[in-house]
Amino acid sequence: MSDAELVLRSTRVITPDGTRAASVAVADGTITAVLPYDAPVPEGARLEDLGDHVLLPGLVDTHVHVNDPGRTEWEGFWTATRAAAAGGITTLVDMPLNSLPPTTTVAHLRTKQRVAADKAHIDVGFWGGALPDNVKDLRPLHEAGVFGFKAFLSPSGVDEFPHLERDPLARSMAEIAALDGLLIVHAEDPHLLASAPQQPGPRYADFLASRPRDAEDTAIAQLIREAKALHARVHILHLSSSDALPMIAEAKAEGVRLTVETCPHYLTLTAEEVPDGASEFKCCPPIRESANQDLLWQALADGTIDCVVTDHSPSTADLKTDDFATAWGGISGLQLSLAAVWTAARERGHGLEDVVRWMSARTSELVGLDTRKGAIAAGRDADFAVLAPDETFTVDPAALQHRNHVTAYSGKTLYGVVKSTWLRGQRIVADGEFTEPKGRLLTRQP
Repeated sequence: MSDAELVLRSTRVITPDGTRAASVAVADGTITAVLPYDAPVPEGARLEDLGDHVLLPGLVDTHVHVNDPGRTEWEGFWTATRAAAAGGITTLVDMPLNSLPPTTTVAHLRTKQRVAADKAHIDVGFWGGALPDNVKDLRPLHEAGVFGFKAFLSPSGVDEFPHLERDPLARSMAEIAALDGLLIVHAEDPHLLASAPQQPGPRYADFLASRPRDAEDTAIAQLIREAKALHARVHILHLSSSDALPMIAEAKAEGVRLTVETCPHYLTLTAEEVPDGASEFKCCPPIRESANQDLLWQALADGTIDCVVTDHSPSTADLKTDDFATAWGGISGLQLSLAAVWTAARERGHGLEDVVRWMSARTSELVGLDTRKGAIAAGRDADFAVLAPDETFTVDPAALQHRNHVTAYSGKTLYGVVKSTWLRGQRIVADGEFTEPKGRLLTRQP
């Protein structure tokens, strides 16, 4: 600890070994030691005494649509990363859509990196995209450092990112498996979606019927078969259907290289509470019933679901019409994800250690950043969130940092106030005040 430049002290520090009173020493942006609470502060080091506020590792959100460049009026790196920082997130991985161009070639990746470089308040990495016609681009993207490849099994909602039918999916998965890369998939079967009842209008019940659980379940079953045959690494995005959980658990038990995420909105919002016409609640797959939500929580507890990410997918307010059939589908959750999940978790008997596991440790593992991110331990980046877990706030859309102040959480009272967020030992936001951008662009580690 003699070389420490900074010591953060709290009566509650969440470490891989549990929560304890500790002093965390930092030098050159890295945690050098986690020491007893009353360890002496080295000469020349600055002490930040956090009292009883909880010091937890910065969250790692691996599912964020920044939409920059091309649809920057929907969101952008400046606003998205400020929202993330305000919510205790210190690393995000950007999805290959809905930006223009999408991240489907190395040239497009470089374009996005140039745009992000001087706007990122937190660390940012990038997913590549798998399209029907870009198998040749997957290896170059992998070598350029994308963290994996996103594919849709049903229409994505934007023409420039078409979905994969069965044969293109097999070709892309085989190429990615040969790289020992990671394929992340929006899993809904397009044929079952097409055959579901399509009733436009403001009724949420009609929208829910148009995205049946069977569409998710069938697509996931297909992915499990393909992953098993190719010994491929496959990650299921934004699971909402609890009916798929038994087959997922069975596949994992058989050694299929399968991981699964869900999202705060599936864990905290229910179909029964969605007002008609309130398309700020629209997402695909949809928010389902409370009984379904209970089973998702059970699957998180037993490890069938690995992690929780936002799927932050904003748009301009005018695209959130009162017709669920035509409104843009996406929920903006970056700034509120920690508080929303913590509020629901504590009601169900979970602790902050569980939340950190789902939203920091396991997401870091998913993308291979777990040697630097996801834990308060020596050798990791000094990325922290300081949380007052018993304080509450009421969500005011106007106070949110993301570009368009539309949120499904408007008016909700949530537990967990982020007092400050730290990136590599530097405080980047405290009490609503931000520093200039200090984020770095991340690439997959070989």
